Amino acid sequence: MFIQTESTPNPATLKFLPGQAVLEVGTADFPSVEAAAKSPLAKRLFAVSGVSGVFLGNDFVTVTKSDSVEWDHIKPNLLGAIMEHFQSGAPVIDEGETAASGHADHSGEDAEIVTQIKELLDTRVRPAVAQDGGDITFHGFDRGVVYLHMQGACAGCPSSTLTLKMGIENLLRHYIPEVTEVRPVAV
Repeated sequence: MFIQTESTPNPATLKFLPGQAVLEVGTADFPSVEAAAKSPLAKRLFAVSGVSGVFLGNDFVTVTKSDSVEWDHIKPNLLGAIMEHFQSGAPVIDEGETAASGHADHSGEDAEIVTQIKELLDTRVRPAVAQDGGDITFHGFDRGVVYLHMQGACAGCPSSTLTLKMGIENLLRHYIPEVTEVRPVAV
């Protein structure tokens, strides 16, 4: 098994490509070791000293490290943990558990606008941020303000504010006049 690695715009996050499907559908964000309880792969990665977050996508694993360690010191252990996991045949997420589909549900008078927002996020934004090892999901819409949740490499990325304001906000405002602003949320 050959695992490729790619840097991300977030210097604290590295993207691992195991060359096979990680999740069939959705994504899974594990911002802490406690959150990783339902994923044998995430638990194995958190066992490596210095790991502060794990994010799973369709064909990639994104790992965020704490500031106290260097990639040169933990990258070999992470590669070994990923390889051991896939060779073991263990599930990525425990049976009965599911990956997140992403977007929060929204109903009410703005349902049509929210449908347009989600469609633009799914077709124009999420594929681009997945290339960088992250995800951005819809969290809410209230009086013109779109609330988005940033995950994986996008969470804590120095350029995330620029991505939100200059990229996503401009895109949504262009196609959906009811959108006036985009703000990040922490879940």
